[in-house]
Amino acid sequence: MIPLKDDNPTHSTPIITYIIIGICVVVFLLELSSPYYKTGAIFYSWGVIPASLIHGVPIPDEIYRVPPTVTLITSMFMHGGWLHFLGNMLYLWIFADNVEDVLGHKKFLVFYIFSGVFASLSQFIFDINSPIPMIGASGAIAGVLGAYFYLFPKAKVLVLIPFIIFFTIRVPANILLLFWFFYQFININDENSSVAWIAHIGGFIFGLMYVVTTGAKKFESKTGKSVFLKNRKGPWD
Repeated sequence: MIPLKDDNPTHSTPIITYIIIGICVVVFLLELSSPYYKTGAIFYSWGVIPASLIHGVPIPDEIYRVPPTVTLITSMFMHGGWLHFLGNMLYLWIFADNVEDVLGHKKFLVFYIFSGVFASLSQFIFDINSPIPMIGASGAIAGVLGAYFYLFPKAKVLVLIPFIIFFTIRVPANILLLFWFFYQFININDENSSVAWIAHIGGFIFGLMYVVTTGAKKFESKTGKSVFLKNRKGPWD
């Protein structure tokens, strides 16, 4: 199931979400223009390398840019390719505005950064000797999904189903996000995959626990002006 939009209006402009998307766009374009992109060296400069983070494994001087601890931040604004980039931005565009609406701009920014860091550390714990860099916003976005799952369980999400023929339906957010969450577990042992599945799981759990423990109010429905979509009725309305 590929989400296309949610029928969940906001009351405020998601400034931080816009800024994060903007930074990711600029960074990705800079990646594409870099001579180190095709060789993959750029990911060793700015991505999280578990072996360097814990064991201090040195990075060659010609590609060293920031200390390993700083890459916990820089890595979440980088992407490995167009599919990686577009998929993450789609999820961020659909789900982050409502979470930011509830938390407020400043708290959302802190929440987003901590979600990404916790996600990276989750993957790191299970593979501390890995020399392979981790990059992508998906860990932080997983935190957003975890928060959305709790805050807006009944919000309708329009999804595309690519099954023989393409068709769309509206499903409750809790169904969609549970499907997404368990999909990570299904693929967790795929040795041929380059996806950090554990980071996704860790980010989702962090986001869920954050809104639960901070007492954020769960919404059954919302009214207001949406900055992303117009309300339309679907078969589940």
